[in-house]
Amino acid sequence: MPKDEIKRRVQEAADVLGIKDLLERKPRQLSGGQRQRVAVGRAIVREPKVFLFDEPLSNLDAKLRVAMRAEISKLHQRLATTFIYVTHDQIEAMTMATRIAVINKGVLQQLDTPQNLYDKPDNLFVAGFIGSPAMNFFRGKLVKENGKLCVDTGDFAVAIPQKFAKPYESHAGKDIIFGIRPENVHDADFIPPNIDVEKVAVKVDVTELMGNEIFLYLVSGKNTFVGRVDPRSKLRVGQQASVAFDMDSFHIFDAATEEAIR
Repeated sequence: MPKDEIKRRVQEAADVLGIKDLLERKPRQLSGGQRQRVAVGRAIVREPKVFLFDEPLSNLDAKLRVAMRAEISKLHQRLATTFIYVTHDQIEAMTMATRIAVINKGVLQQLDTPQNLYDKPDNLFVAGFIGSPAMNFFRGKLVKENGKLCVDTGDFAVAIPQKFAKPYESHAGKDIIFGIRPENVHDADFIPPNIDVEKVAVKVDVTELMGNEIFLYLVSGKNTFVGRVDPRSKLRVGQQASVAFDMDSFHIFDAATEEAIR
């Protein structure tokens, strides 16, 4: 290649990756994270039709990982090429991907958009893998009482709203796994408007103040689970209380096959 073209591509890649000040260094003078960025730069300058990234951010510190995530997303848009990106970090996958293939032990579990993986997981593995903190799961039975369909875990029971009940009626009397995400578990004093809720008695085990929200680690009988609640919550460790499950946003899985029931 002409030297001018080589220089242009190297400078452009170095600008994108924030490594202009490293160009005169030898590889042994670079940290692991810096070497990783150089490796990405070596791929960029080739201007390939397909990029294969195998955990390219794994050696970076948290702050740099966030910055590089944004840079790679911008690069993807600018180059308009296909990026195939392997990661164990589901936040990376959710924020960067247009489509995600969730693989467990070499078997494809679901191939979908990030939002569909979050809203409509096909099975228990995908449901537990996507989302942070992970989805809460409760083993129980689907029971029909007084014309209402309920999930009975042995420690608590919640009614399924009538508008969602039909797909589950054929499973009445069967063992199921009930799933609800931490962000759909609310402090009973701070319930968002216009949602169907079922209240569950709990004991507060641990609280983690995150600034814009509070993580509550809760116990109900033999079940332990997490709620992400309003930062105004006054619930404290050791307190007996009730939390509200958003019954517009629950998931039910067959206990035997672990497949979603829809």
